[in-house]
Amino acid sequence: MDKIQHTTVPTNGINMHVASIGTGPRAILFLHGFPELWYTWRHQLLSLSSLGYRCIAPDLRGYGDTDCPAPAAQYTSLHIVGDLVGLLDGLGIQRVFLVGHDWGAIIAWHFCLFRPDRVKALVNTSVPFTPRHPKASLIAGMRAVFGDDFYQEVGEAEADFGAVETGKLLAKILTSRNPDPPCLPKHVGFRGIPDLPALPSWLTQQDIDYFASKFDRTGFTGALNYYRAIDLYVNPPPLYFFPSSYASF
Repeated sequence: MDKIQHTTVPTNGINMHVASIGTGPRAILFLHGFPELWYTWRHQLLSLSSLGYRCIAPDLRGYGDTDCPAPAAQYTSLHIVGDLVGLLDGLGIQRVFLVGHDWGAIIAWHFCLFRPDRVKALVNTSVPFTPRHPKASLIAGMRAVFGDDFYQEVGEAEADFGAVETGKLLAKILTSRNPDPPCLPKHVGFRGIPDLPALPSWLTQQDIDYFASKFDRTGFTGALNYYRAIDLYVNPPPLYFFPSSYASF
């Protein structure tokens, strides 16, 4: 971990924190998901750089040590992809192998759509490509289905998150084995999920402490703004995808 370098790169009107290691013409750009950071890719950075790749993992807009603009309207795919294109320009990199997870995968799909000239190949995990529907609103659909159990106002989800100590909250989210959205009525919230008896072997207290230290500083608004701008990204899935009681972001 000590070999990983940390820099700040100005791009697209914000300052982006970047973790990187390795040199050479073969560059890999790693894009994390929610609620994650560059740290998600720490093992891949070390492993692939040892094979001769230049490995780059930023904190995306709204996360960690990268700037966190407040308005959700500044978290569209155009903003996020623009950040990354500016990052590559600032680093003098023309094309990359692109790797994404969760929200990072969604961003990676859009990166390939907008700027295929900057991508050598794509590796995405957990989120398939879903085309945007120009006339349908995912947020409006969820409001219609879930009513009062849908978080509609900025600050509501943040308050729910804030009712749980950050490290415990992150441990609950990161260790959930259910691929569906969390089924949490508002009167229960994340505080109603039992604490873990022990962390799994792949997640240490040191890992949790690192994530928590960053989210304690920034809060979750930047990360949640990706969800609030979701109508600018994706086509609504079928309504049967959602449980009858769901606390969304």
